[in-house]
Amino acid sequence: MKIEHVAMYVNDLESARKFFEQYLGAVSNNLYHNEKTGFRSYFLTFGDGARLEIMNHPDMDDPDKSLRRTGLIHVAFSVGSKEKVDSLTVQMEKDGYEILSGLRMTGDGYYESCVVAIEGNQIEITV
Repeated sequence: MKIEHVAMYVNDLESARKFFEQYLGAVSNNLYHNEKTGFRSYFLTFGDGARLEIMNHPDMDDPDKSLRRTGLIHVAFSVGSKEKVDSLTVQMEKDGYEILSGLRMTGDGYYESCVVAIEGNQIEITV
């Protein structure tokens, strides 16, 4: 069994798509738009075949997001090396994204950084 894809509602669909393409190498399909409901989405595919669906709907609820809330809290992306984790983290900070935890080796053996991106959602960058 495998997870087929994960989905994320966003307010700004185009900005979210561009973020994942620019920083994490996603390849997007064409926009899907259901004209009856107003629902729109893109499927983003990453180098190993993992997929993320980003979606938008006119009737979304968008409460404040605590970083220690229940439910899905972050999406982790493996970029292949410590050097790539370092350079991507530096670039994201330079581009104005909040770095929650800087470059570090975690107690469970991950080299990572955590960034707040995509409308208050947390992205983990790891080897």
